[in-house]
Amino acid sequence: MADDEMMIEDDAIALEDTDDIAVADADVSNIIPFIQERYQRAEDYRYQDEERWLRAYRNYRGLYGPDVQFTEAEKSRVFIKITKTKTLAAYGQIVDVLFASNRFPLSVEPTELPEGVVENVHFDPQEPDQLRGETALSSPYGFRGDGQNLEPGSTATSLQEKLGALEEKLEPVQEKLKEGPGQTPTAVNFSPALVAAKKMQKKLHDQLDESGATKNLRSSAFEMALFGTGIMKGPFATDKEYANWNEEGDYEPMFKTVPQVEHVSVWNFYPDPDANNMDEAQYVIQRHKMSRSQLRNLKKRPYFRGQVIDEAISFGENYNKKYWEDDLSDYAPEHGIDRFEVLEYWGMVDIEMLEEQGVNIPKDLQDFDELQANVWICNNNLIRMVLNPFKPAKIPYVAAPYELNPYSFFGVGIAENMDDTQTLMNGFMRMAVDNAVLSGNLIVEVDETNLVPGQDLSLYPGKVFRRQGGAPGQAIFGTKFPNVSSENMMLFDKARQLADESTGMPSFAHGQTGVQGVGRTASGISMLMGAASGSIKTVIKNVDDYLLRPLGEGFFRFNMQFDFDPEIKGDLEVKARGTESLMANEVRSQRLMQFLGIASNPALAPFAKFQYIISEIAKSLDLDPDKVTNNMSEAALQAELMKQFQASGPEQQTPPMAGADANDPTGAGGGNIGVGQAPVPGEQGFSANGQANTQQTQAVGGQQPPMASVQ
Repeated sequence: MADDEMMIEDDAIALEDTDDIAVADADVSNIIPFIQERYQRAEDYRYQDEERWLRAYRNYRGLYGPDVQFTEAEKSRVFIKITKTKTLAAYGQIVDVLFASNRFPLSVEPTELPEGVVENVHFDPQEPDQLRGETALSSPYGFRGDGQNLEPGSTATSLQEKLGALEEKLEPVQEKLKEGPGQTPTAVNFSPALVAAKKMQKKLHDQLDESGATKNLRSSAFEMALFGTGIMKGPFATDKEYANWNEEGDYEPMFKTVPQVEHVSVWNFYPDPDANNMDEAQYVIQRHKMSRSQLRNLKKRPYFRGQVIDEAISFGENYNKKYWEDDLSDYAPEHGIDRFEVLEYWGMVDIEMLEEQGVNIPKDLQDFDELQANVWICNNNLIRMVLNPFKPAKIPYVAAPYELNPYSFFGVGIAENMDDTQTLMNGFMRMAVDNAVLSGNLIVEVDETNLVPGQDLSLYPGKVFRRQGGAPGQAIFGTKFPNVSSENMMLFDKARQLADESTGMPSFAHGQTGVQGVGRTASGISMLMGAASGSIKTVIKNVDDYLLRPLGEGFFRFNMQFDFDPEIKGDLEVKARGTESLMANEVRSQRLMQFLGIASNPALAPFAKFQYIISEIAKSLDLDPDKVTNNMSEAALQAELMKQFQASGPEQQTPPMAGADANDPTGAGGGNIGVGQAPVPGEQGFSANGQANTQQTQAVGGQQPPMASVQ
């Protein structure tokens, strides 16, 4: 990756560092107000969204907001956190579906019609003489209409150049290679486009694992379920430290520039207010809360201006708490915040403004009206400004909605969908508790004219009251209020059913007991669970379309631009596999086994690709197909190389070894020793025939039986 790092640095166009900030940065003062104005506009526009998120967070935590006022008669302050239960259930289902196969749900496959890399090639080590004769007798020039037209610029070596990752591997048999799948049973097929796709897929998964993409995706999935939108940032180049110790035990770490991803909270994300999705966004601003050490560490990253960062730190901490941060911190006591507020801007900037800042625009970009840039500011200081080095220029953020709102950037989550029903459940439960307290105690009425004055009126078991002599009537009366909590609980249950309807997340899906009706049987609950999975399918589809696929395409572009490995080059496309994970591995393996049984029919066997079926069965069982299955194409290629090696020198030829030919079903290696079946009783060569004839002769008086068996 050292060469890649140099290429990234050479391609990027950034504002250089300076010692005299007051003089050298006099011209850059225009871009700082430009970014702050856009930041303020985005913050004002998302105010209503912040109110929605605050209500969702309070319902999740079980906190009453300042808009809820209790009367003196309301003694209960209970909060039934059904929102938390359903949010965690939705989050758990999303994570279970996305990581059902124990790997990041992204794959790379060739396009339907790959260009630049041939889709299939084959060679036949035992090609019939008829086909070989037709090939030899065919005209080298062909004829009009034979379907073998050469593409413009094609040459005789075009097929070899289109082998991609298999070019060197198939060089020994290049004279026998033909484009397309083999038509004979002994043909050996190779898929260069598929090999390049699998190598690219392994590289992507390795980079995603090193960047902690799984953990960041889980964080984004949680905010998506709670607030309605999950956001991730990446890929962006960063220097990763790899631990290393030399022979003497001294710590000598290695640093490599690798693609990185991270989770971005919706609270710190300020998109273009006029955009409904990331494709329409002209700019995005991320708000960072950094300590002094974190801000200093930015100097180690490329294109950050170290002298300007020191100047920004000298002005002191400038972080200001937003109004919503008090709710998130549960109204912690106010104290000084020793942090810096850093704004990171990604978006379009007019080329005239960039030239005013002293950025040298290349000649091939001077015809554009605007360019995409990355700008960081802190304490009114420009600590980084660089043109987007990635091609094509894309804002490195992806945002996935839980429930798509086509007229707003931010989506709708579980907590917002059940906001009203959560309020109803809290109200009915408070009324039931207050009524139960009231009806569970007696209201005592005392006629003091019938009692001796000066007595203690407190009640306890065995209490004795002294009455006035000759006073008529009862002096103490106990009144019991009616218990109507059952009616309130019925309304509570109805509100809970409405919460199931509004969220699409039934209570039995997250473990509620006492399900009545069709859900009392195993098949009935299976039907209900199948119907309930409809809503989560839509959510997973949103994750695929708005988060996984753009993120995977970003990693693909990063590798195609900065990685020169020829084995991953090809006409490839990234596919999100979150929706496919909805089918459990057990069900998929059963279907594969059923298909394997059907394809085992000799009449249907030529139509099935058994190598692919076996590899998919291994995947459904969470096994690595490269480790548990044999590649028949590799074995046939090795056998062909052995033939060429033996034929290269007559003096070095040796008798063929048993089983050397992968296409020999007998395992005899072309010999005749041990070929055939062992003789059975009565056949010539069976060892017990002589003993049987002797016994028969003795039984008939020494006469020899006829030798029909010998004949």
